Amino acid sequence: MNTLALGLDRTRVELTMFSREKEAVLFGFLFPILLLGLFSVIFGPQFEDGGAQMTAAQFFLPGMVAAGVILTSFQTMALSVASERDDGTLKRLRSTPMPPVAYFLGKVGLVAVTSAVQLVVLLLTARFAFDVPMPEGAARWGTLAAVFVLGLVTGTVCGIAYSSLSSSRSIGAVVIGPMLVLQFISGVYIGWDSVPDWLRQVAAIFPLKWIAQGMRSVFYPDALASLEMAGSWETGRTLLVLAAWAVGGLVLCVLTFRWYKRGTV
Repeated sequence: MNTLALGLDRTRVELTMFSREKEAVLFGFLFPILLLGLFSVIFGPQFEDGGAQMTAAQFFLPGMVAAGVILTSFQTMALSVASERDDGTLKRLRSTPMPPVAYFLGKVGLVAVTSAVQLVVLLLTARFAFDVPMPEGAARWGTLAAVFVLGLVTGTVCGIAYSSLSSSRSIGAVVIGPMLVLQFISGVYIGWDSVPDWLRQVAAIFPLKWIAQGMRSVFYPDALASLEMAGSWETGRTLLVLAAWAVGGLVLCVLTFRWYKRGTV
């Protein structure tokens, strides 16, 4: 079998294993969908941000899409790869004839499928359950696709690299704690204009802020662009920053990835 066929087979294996991990499904796949519904019900049909009237579902949708991207890519990869390294799965796979590339293709396939399904469910829930208007025009849909894909690539490669920082016993705290903080300061759960300026500067270092900003440019009225740090959506800069993070994350993957846990050969 060629490498691509093996990668597709590995994707099916990864999807099967993912579906059996209740915690991963709940906190990686379903969490943004559940939060969108919860926030929409709690805050009701009227929400105001920067003088613009919108529903709570429309206000929170960009943040939930951004959170979904980072949870299904970065968090899933960091947790799963660290666990597979420590329980010997990677060691066993490395000793088989399967090309190493097929393993990574399986991880990419897992992220691509789960993230795409999650995005579709989020959009359908927002549109038909809470009457959120969908983006108008090819430009906004194109921005959505570009930010979504670059966000997934960035989250996947950075998550695999991040998995080398700790063992499976402590990787949860190492991943979930910082991710929770970043989600708050990146404008995922609260209005971006409500975040103190110095925290916004910190958030701008990391890709989640740019994913969230890109998604706001897709779903928010153009008038709200004035609330961003630069007073505009900065779509070009958003894509460049995410591309830079993707390249940097890939380099880190190559430099830091290990098939064996520390202390073993």
